[in-house]
Amino acid sequence: MSDTDLLLSRRRFCAGACSAGLATLFTACGGSSTSPSGGSASPLGKIAGRLAGSTVQFNVGGSPLATVGSAALVESTGGVFLVSRSSDSSFTAVEAVCTHEGCTITGEAGTVYVCPCHGSRYDRGGHVIEGPAKASLRQYTAAFAGDVVTISL
Repeated sequence: MSDTDLLLSRRRFCAGACSAGLATLFTACGGSSTSPSGGSASPLGKIAGRLAGSTVQFNVGGSPLATVGSAALVESTGGVFLVSRSSDSSFTAVEAVCTHEGCTITGEAGTVYVCPCHGSRYDRGGHVIEGPAKASLRQYTAAFAGDVVTISL
């Protein structure tokens, strides 16, 4: 086999290996609803929040938080939050960044937030139920008035 044939074979091999590797990587990152710990998680509904001074605000009407017992991922330039509605006028807001390795928590299993990266589980108050995370999620004060939730930063 000549050096030219060997070089082309290496190129073909590397191109094929890279294509297969990238295909596997993109398939793995494609939004699977199975957490690493084996349980399944449903994606949370998303709400766009508005940064207003040292607060993040969003409207509840017509959002995933319109009913008691619901939860949503609130995304804003001021941060990303997990917000749950515990009564007609009471909301709980915690940071959506997992304390284990900084992944954004985007799903839930029942009333438990599930990190998609390593399977850490948190209750709606942000307390660790199952690791590998050891620290709770940061909690924020959430106020509700006139169909608007305000998260104080």
